[in-house]
Amino acid sequence: MITQQTIERVFEAARVEEVIGEFVQLKKSGSSFKGLSPFTDERTPSFMVSPVKQIWKDFSTGKGGNAVSFLMEHEHYTYPEAIKWLAKKYNIEIEETEQSDEQKQQMNERESMFLVSKFAKDYFHDVLMNSQNGRAIGLSYFKERGFREEVIEKFDLGYCKDEWDNFTNAALDKGYDLKYLKSTGLTIVKEGGPKIRKFDRFKGRVMFPIHSMSGRILGFGGRILTNDKKAAKYLNSPESDIYHKSKILYGIYHAKKEIAKQDNCFLVEGYTDVISFYQSGVENVVASSGTALTSDQIRLVNRLTKNITVLFDGDAAGIRASIRGIDLILEQGMNVKVVSFPEGEDPDSFAKSHSSAELKQYLEDKAQDFIEFKVSLLMKDAANDPVKKAGLIRDIVTSISKIPDGIQREVYVQECARIMDISERVLFSELAQLISKGLSKSNSKKSSSSQDPNQPPPEYFQEQAGMMPVKGGGKRHQKIDQLNILEKEIIRILLLYGNEVVDFVNWVDGVDEKGRPVMEKEEYQNTVSNELYLNLQEDEIEFTDEVFKLTYYELIHQLNQEEKISIDQLIMHENQSISNLVTNILMDEEKYSLSDWERKEVFVTETNKILPKLVSDAVLNLRRVLIEEKIKEILKAVQDKNADLDLEEITNYTGLKTRLFEKLNRVI
Repeated sequence: MITQQTIERVFEAARVEEVIGEFVQLKKSGSSFKGLSPFTDERTPSFMVSPVKQIWKDFSTGKGGNAVSFLMEHEHYTYPEAIKWLAKKYNIEIEETEQSDEQKQQMNERESMFLVSKFAKDYFHDVLMNSQNGRAIGLSYFKERGFREEVIEKFDLGYCKDEWDNFTNAALDKGYDLKYLKSTGLTIVKEGGPKIRKFDRFKGRVMFPIHSMSGRILGFGGRILTNDKKAAKYLNSPESDIYHKSKILYGIYHAKKEIAKQDNCFLVEGYTDVISFYQSGVENVVASSGTALTSDQIRLVNRLTKNITVLFDGDAAGIRASIRGIDLILEQGMNVKVVSFPEGEDPDSFAKSHSSAELKQYLEDKAQDFIEFKVSLLMKDAANDPVKKAGLIRDIVTSISKIPDGIQREVYVQECARIMDISERVLFSELAQLISKGLSKSNSKKSSSSQDPNQPPPEYFQEQAGMMPVKGGGKRHQKIDQLNILEKEIIRILLLYGNEVVDFVNWVDGVDEKGRPVMEKEEYQNTVSNELYLNLQEDEIEFTDEVFKLTYYELIHQLNQEEKISIDQLIMHENQSISNLVTNILMDEEKYSLSDWERKEVFVTETNKILPKLVSDAVLNLRRVLIEEKIKEILKAVQDKNADLDLEEITNYTGLKTRLFEKLNRVI
């Protein structure tokens, strides 16, 4: 286990904006940063990072936390793995105590698969660089391709010996379970007969490890070095719990910083294209690894930049096949440019035959808007054929219809009209029809999915969510848990204002000179935290929500030990439920900056100006709701047991409730 001292050093060194900035493009917004959610597909930023509080909140999903919780959410790290990642980033030495056998067994299957994949990466790279066989075959191949050793090291390239089970035996000898060698696809297991047979999937291939955005090994691509026509030239790891080829881009780990810095991403097709570009100084490059481009892959880029440049080989047939991916990019609201290489060239070969300066200049000079590119490509076929020309125009308008931004669509229509020499009116009419059809299909899908006979009716889900029918109408509203709201409000006040000293006013029962009961005013000073604690202690109030209860105990423990509340300790609490609750409450204040209310001349009353009343109302309302619940319990017990009603008890509770309403200045 990692020692507490190491964890504290990591939290002290880690800057949440720096950590998240490696995965999400952040822009300054007042004292905070904002960006697109890395967890949902959105076009308006709802993701906030507070450098002052060292926390983040994704308002589109409700997720939030500190640097550690971000890595756990985004990269699916365990808590120790997230700490280790941060320790490596900030050059902090990890101090660990020996893990017990029970703790080792608790590692889940995904983590075991990641461990096996990392071992494979290290093993293949070691074979490539340090074995006679690897250097003679694998390293020679990479050097023939023009790759320098520092780039080979950078991308963790490797070689799997041309032996049936060399890697598998090495992994088994190191104690790795065959189950995970099989589930990652590194080993092919043939069962049946008296003996289980095991084969290396990537036998005789040079290896390209596929990294996640944080650098974890998800899978591999392997290229065969023989002329065996029966074997695939490139072979990828099969789909698994950790590797989904449609959701990852090769090179994203090495390119992410430069993509954000350059505010542009070059998209190529293959592994060697990426490596050759990187070696030539163009580091903001990723590859779809030979698969058709997917929305998930585009979203990875969209988190880092809104600009993408698609690079095509000089092969015309290949360009036509690949150009379909442009519509997917447009749908994500991204700006698309296209560069094609001379016939017979691809990004890899062009980068090798030109200097770094020539490559960068070519990319700058040849970048075309997607309409110009599509027209120049397809007009050769249309030539003087009116029918083909009409089809080309319709094809381009279809692409324009995918763009979510209305102004951008209009600009592209005007550009298309100019290039194709056709009236804007005709194009806008066609565009309107396409958009209308798209909406109809979308609504039809929603309608059919809601009427699926195999699915429960909507009422079922409403009831499961605590939705209650309203008398006299078909509309429903959610049953409100008042206790939950009030308990959360008390935690919120403690976190935001617990250490502040405030002038409080209390109304106590008294009598006037004629002996009539009255409410008398009592003024005194106290910290917010002490005021809340004493009131809750006096009434022996227990929180009903488990997370609120745990958080409250932590706050009270801090007050008893240090006589003040330390937010930082709660943010980096090892209990993620407490950490997430604290973060969500703290970041709720930041959401107003997303709406920019001040610019719209909408001003919110500063809470600290009404703090005494806020504290008093929170306690009084909690008492009121608890009394109401008590009255309900008594009446239900009478009804269930057919017992006599204790009128005096009900009268006493009702009297208490009346006095609370008077204190709250409410009318019954």
